[in-house]
Amino acid sequence: MSDPILTIKDVADYLKVNERTIYRLAASGDLPGFKVGNSWRFKQSELEQYIAARHNRGSFSEAMTSAISNSEDN
Repeated sequence: MSDPILTIKDVADYLKVNERTIYRLAASGDLPGFKVGNSWRFKQSELEQYIAARHNRGSFSEAMTSAISNSEDN
């Protein structure tokens, strides 16, 4: 079974955040992703593992809160 590849828009819709937040998290290395040319792509399974690993620690929500706050400032 293939692992779906998601775009920035797909991930932003999935996580219910602004696309700029996903760009920031990906560029900083906080969100697992890779670039194809100039476009970010994300493996759905890696994204789900990332969320699960941070769900109990709170760092994911802290990272999201920080990224959203920074996004609103700009």
